[in-house]
Amino acid sequence: MSRTQPTAFEAAYFEFDRPADDAHQMLCFALYGKGGIGKSTTSANVALALAESGLKVMLVGCDPKADSTKLLRSGKTVETVLDLLRSHHRSALPLERMVTEGTGGVLLVEAGGPRPGVGCAGRGIIAAFEALKARRAFEIYRPDVVIFDVLGDVVCGGFAMPIREGWAKNVFIVTSGESMALYAASNIAEAVDTFAERGYAKLGGLVLNRRDVPEEREQVEAVAARLKTRIVGDLPRSELVQAADVRGEAVLVTAPESDMAESYRKLAQSILAICRENARAGLVGEGRKAFGIIPETESDFI
Repeated sequence: MSRTQPTAFEAAYFEFDRPADDAHQMLCFALYGKGGIGKSTTSANVALALAESGLKVMLVGCDPKADSTKLLRSGKTVETVLDLLRSHHRSALPLERMVTEGTGGVLLVEAGGPRPGVGCAGRGIIAAFEALKARRAFEIYRPDVVIFDVLGDVVCGGFAMPIREGWAKNVFIVTSGESMALYAASNIAEAVDTFAERGYAKLGGLVLNRRDVPEEREQVEAVAARLKTRIVGDLPRSELVQAADVRGEAVLVTAPESDMAESYRKLAQSILAICRENARAGLVGEGRKAFGIIPETESDFI
């Protein structure tokens, strides 16, 4: 029996053209931030917090460092999609090699990046996404939530792909009160605003990951006001985070009863509520059909 083409996007959800009793919705959002700001640690803990609440979660790392998923594999790395594409014939690379199950049942994918000094990391993300689309990854695994962890130092075409192609309908930016983090946050917000005009994505808010700089909350609030958005989470600076990172684990694993773990759980629920709010209000329009049946067109970059 042939499958029909998926329908266009509806708000923050991906609606598939299936019978009513088989309908499945995926809530997808992206966490952006400059390198070293803690977006990957935040992404891993948020992913695990959502999985704890009973949701099926997929975390997609879009950072050439490929460190987004290590905290959900006891510090072990996963094979990146780009590395797999380099070592396998495209037609012979199965989807299950690209997706790894991590702590709490979170599904893990790392896009990967080019060899140092060769190629463009942004194009690498594009090639990885094409490979996932060609193999219908999201239709097969059917996650409830997909989180894209994206490097935001430079919002070029590749790093903007989660919003440019309509994958992530809501974007959250991890920042501190440090000047470079706020500068990057402003650039990311500008990129989101560009695509929001086309109905592709909406800025959901800022996540304050504290570095204990003077008047930190006030500085981030000022930037949020200028960007016409809000602070959706306030993560305190904690030695528990550093200790967990050293062990290669999420704080929700090493200190599940701690106040820091509760901060991540609160952030996860805030993000979920904002995405649902935007969906109900119709504040995010239609984007492109990311999950259409397409040929395997992985970039020659690999």
